[in-house]
Amino acid sequence: MNTKQWFRLLALLLSLTLFAAACGDDDEDSGSADNGSDMADSDDMADSDDMADDDDMADDDDMADDDDMSDDDDMADSDDMAEEIATGPGFDGSSIKVGVISDLSGPVAIIGVPLTAGGQVYYDYINSQGGVAGQYLVETVEVDHQYNPATAVQVYNEVKDDVVILGQLFGTPITNAVLESLKEDGLVAAPASLDSFWVREQNLLPIGGPYQIQAINGLDWWVNEGGGNIEQVYCSFIQDDPYGEAGQEGIDFAAENLGFEITEIARYVSGDTDFSAQIQQLQGAGCEVVFLVTTPSVTGGALGTAAAGGYTPQWLGLSPTWINALADSALAPYLQAYFVVVAEGSTWGDESVPGMATMIERLEEFDPDQEPDYFFTFGYLQAHAIVQVLEAAVANGDLSRDGIIEALNSLGTVSFDGLSGDYFYGTPDERVPATENTIFAVNPEVPNGVEAVATGYKASFADSFVFE
Repeated sequence: MNTKQWFRLLALLLSLTLFAAACGDDDEDSGSADNGSDMADSDDMADSDDMADDDDMADDDDMADDDDMSDDDDMADSDDMAEEIATGPGFDGSSIKVGVISDLSGPVAIIGVPLTAGGQVYYDYINSQGGVAGQYLVETVEVDHQYNPATAVQVYNEVKDDVVILGQLFGTPITNAVLESLKEDGLVAAPASLDSFWVREQNLLPIGGPYQIQAINGLDWWVNEGGGNIEQVYCSFIQDDPYGEAGQEGIDFAAENLGFEITEIARYVSGDTDFSAQIQQLQGAGCEVVFLVTTPSVTGGALGTAAAGGYTPQWLGLSPTWINALADSALAPYLQAYFVVVAEGSTWGDESVPGMATMIERLEEFDPDQEPDYFFTFGYLQAHAIVQVLEAAVANGDLSRDGIIEALNSLGTVSFDGLSGDYFYGTPDERVPATENTIFAVNPEVPNGVEAVATGYKASFADSFVFE
């Protein structure tokens, strides 16, 4: 068998592997019930996975006390709470309903399922400690949007009057589709998406560093520490939608500040399965470094096509480009040689990171069958942020829609114990998102298939990006 035939076989095996992984998740998690642990992907997050510098924040004396992930500290003392809590939709005086709108059976359920599982593990832990503020249990209400904006609007309307807050709203196009309704209804949602546009939205509770920051930090790392230089030919391969444009905005900002040009931009439409035209476009333009703004199945399909054709640029990808199945696929040797992921956190199991040790302990107690997955981590961190808001609302004696917004605006710095960068909240115009990232290389020998090669990485010009 010659080299070209061997690469074609790799690409075929990869597609079968990813299909089996997706089908397995759908078969196991296709139902959506309250308090379930099924879930789906957003306009790709990632993961992974971003942060804010103290220099950009108000002094601690001007903020609410820093929150951390030591949950004994997270719980408000019931003696300090108002005797009567103002109620609103989703709160009956004893339990708090948290909505989850995710892709549980659609094209990115391979992200959404572990994402939702992460949130559920955190809520299960909180409930084991007596609930929010030690006395109000969290009940999740899950619905499946199948990564379809029209379906998302429909299921949002089904649950909006039954929940206090949306603990997950998965996907950039999904968030865009529902955002105006959130404003009209006064409902707060945590987007499982990292677009910078969410930073200034009153009705959104984002976490992590935005996609734009991931692209900025990833390209800066490549030029300054990863072995690249500004004389190379730089290109991008993006999804033709707001997710893709968010990533491209960061790519363009990095290029301007580092002093190189973007030679070619290849685009695909969500649902595409044949990427031969885009790979030919990139190869024909002589692209030596290609930044990916894709979902995991597209990463596998596109890079499988590139490998089959003997095309070997350096690939860098945003957090949503990765899924564990890629490390177990026939494409793994190619990915090890030519692909890095920009996300956040640390290598799975690195207990030198305080939050990792705590998360794994809770995972083993409440969902021991869950495999290592950095989308699980993102969902877990989203739930942590949601609980901070709910704790503040209970302390204020107001779980109404207006009370939730007031509580969100009163938060200062929320710490994620090294699993993500700290995020300063306050009012929307005061927010400072995480601006650091982790650079991961593919390593099939580690539990999540990726290993941190640089943590807390931040471009010198990252803080100059304007969040609008």
